[in-house]
Amino acid sequence: MPAASQQTAGRRLKAASRKVRELALVGHALTSTGHPVMAQIVPMRRCNLACAYCNEYDDVSKPVPIDEMLRRIDHLARLGTSIITISGGEPLLHPDLDQIIARIRHHGRLAGMITNGYLLVPERIQRLNKAGLDHLQISIDNVQPDEISKKSLKVLDKKLQWLSEFADFHVNINSVVGGGIKDPQDALTIGKRAIGLGFTSTIGIIHDSDGQLKPLGGEERRVWTEMRGWKKKNYSQFNQFQEAIANAQPNDWRCRAGSRYLYICEDGLVHYCSQQRGFPGVPLAEYTKADLKREFLTEKTCAPHCTISCVHQISYIDHWRAPQISSTTPGDTAGLVNIQL
Repeated sequence: MPAASQQTAGRRLKAASRKVRELALVGHALTSTGHPVMAQIVPMRRCNLACAYCNEYDDVSKPVPIDEMLRRIDHLARLGTSIITISGGEPLLHPDLDQIIARIRHHGRLAGMITNGYLLVPERIQRLNKAGLDHLQISIDNVQPDEISKKSLKVLDKKLQWLSEFADFHVNINSVVGGGIKDPQDALTIGKRAIGLGFTSTIGIIHDSDGQLKPLGGEERRVWTEMRGWKKKNYSQFNQFQEAIANAQPNDWRCRAGSRYLYICEDGLVHYCSQQRGFPGVPLAEYTKADLKREFLTEKTCAPHCTISCVHQISYIDHWRAPQISSTTPGDTAGLVNIQL
């Protein structure tokens, strides 16, 4: 068999294996509420970029020591976490990232990563393959870099070509519309390029310069509607909440953050999400099944106007279960709104 055919066959086999594992974790989530479905963990707060809308980075932090990162992964596994996604900052800046990914896979968990993509080269992609990465997402904000964001298709297109050629893992490209984005057509250009390279494509909305979410305008709405029509090619399926967010209207739902979804910052504290740091603010090493049960039943008063797509999607699994009997009032959300179609 020619080398190219062998590579294609190998990718298909890995994709099929990944799909089986994904279906198994969905089944487990439907039959049991006592474990996190997804945890997002930060090994590196520092980033090599400085996007104007982002509040999830700095330019000084050191990487979390690898021994500590491995302990955190081990504890997430003890809690029964199904998916562990590495974010930042920029996770590719962490010198021991491959070990972190390998530890996630050692425990039989799905390993994901969110990156700006700047540091990807063929050799680095092959290392991610070897470590066992399952999913990678890159957000691309515009076609040409500007003062808001340098995450442009012009800069990253070669990286995307390398991913298409070498990556054995699933790749999703997220584009955006909304405040600060000059040309809504950029999202279409980016999405079509992603699909053309064999990736999935999602779309997000970002706040305006005052940190407020406004209804989509005419051209933004047209782009939004067109990309929603691509849903069969897209990765996310739990998207019922998106229409209300696009109209800047509240959603009625049960947020299971702190239970089914965990956000672990670089200090090793568990938070509801990237925008609600400090709640509950418990060290991961001390987080127990009792904490998961408490937060499963705790209503978050920020939920009606929440724009954090991963929390919506994970919580949707349990939308029909257990009314929440206590409540808490975290701070206001701000920053990137990542709505995935």
